[in-house]
Amino acid sequence: MDLTYSEADQAFRADARAWLEEHLSGEYAALRGLGGAGRDHEAHDERLAWNRHLAAHGWTCLGWPTEHGGRGLSLWQQVIFHEEYARADAPARVNHLGEELLGPTLIEHGTPAQQERFLPRIRAVEELWCQGYSEPGAGSDLANVQSKARRDGDAWVLDGQKVWTSNAHESDWIFVLARTEPGSRRHEGLSFLLVPIDQEGVEVRPIEQLTGGSEFNEVFFTGARTDADLVVGEPGRGWAVAMSLLGHERGVSVLGQIVGFSRELGALVDVARGNGTLDDPLLRDRLARATVELEVIRLNALRSLGGTDRPAGADSIAKLVWAGWHQRLGELAMDVLGPAGLTARPGATYELDEWQRLYLFSRADTIYGGSDEVQRNILAERVLGLPREARG
Repeated sequence: MDLTYSEADQAFRADARAWLEEHLSGEYAALRGLGGAGRDHEAHDERLAWNRHLAAHGWTCLGWPTEHGGRGLSLWQQVIFHEEYARADAPARVNHLGEELLGPTLIEHGTPAQQERFLPRIRAVEELWCQGYSEPGAGSDLANVQSKARRDGDAWVLDGQKVWTSNAHESDWIFVLARTEPGSRRHEGLSFLLVPIDQEGVEVRPIEQLTGGSEFNEVFFTGARTDADLVVGEPGRGWAVAMSLLGHERGVSVLGQIVGFSRELGALVDVARGNGTLDDPLLRDRLARATVELEVIRLNALRSLGGTDRPAGADSIAKLVWAGWHQRLGELAMDVLGPAGLTARPGATYELDEWQRLYLFSRADTIYGGSDEVQRNILAERVLGLPREARG
């Protein structure tokens, strides 16, 4: 496929780059580089204000259809924006789950009333969302969800527990996968519910992480309620909606993520050059190999997103590749730093630098968003046609 950009795309790139350069100044200048994986505790309120500033100037929901408040931009223009956003070292946005995941899912599966109620608030960053999928016994095996919801007149009543719920403590709403058909098993009998967090029946408990933040949370539902019409898709058919949402998770924003990886790698090369470890032939070879691998990952992502016929298992392959690469980058950073990577900043009881935080958080790269084991099972069973793994 043709991976070149048209003149219109290049003009859009120049426009996005100029806008970001102009507006990442003044009160927003100090936000450059803040937030992101393992660092979502950094300047949350200030990044929320920045995200709303983006919305006010038409830089959110770029790929949404215009009839739903988006700009209807092409795939390549969405990729360009994510690339330029990452290159500008702009702060991590706080509205990813609403804008990139739930919004497109409501456009595809939601009712007109649901779209009218939620999409404008997502686009304007007035309501923040988190994802209620994983449970203590249903992380990698999501079909083992045990949280239950039952109809009670004009409401659903929800009981259960979710875990690893990113930024639930900062969110207004949570989309929940719950079992609504008693006696159902696996993928059957699940429903996709939209649940307000600020109510007596919802308790959010932040989990303190090795990185020093608490962006992950446990969420407990004890008689939590949501309106009967806030089920997306047909009741009992929520698995298809949940899988559709996960498909959006691996969309064009992945390209921006890869640009962020490239910036991390470049900064690590600078550290190696500064402390002399670049002269070590083994470390220099590993840095060179990481550079080549990342370019292959980028080109493969572009081909996969832009092709008319996506290869079977493309999402699983991409997750396996980038997660392993980023985890190895964290390990490489520790080898470049040497003994300095083992100590906290002077005078701090537990304050990590960016490389220590990268190393610790990247241990989770091969777990969240679908663990390596699950991705390999998907490829083995659904692509290669191998016998399914025995399940109790």
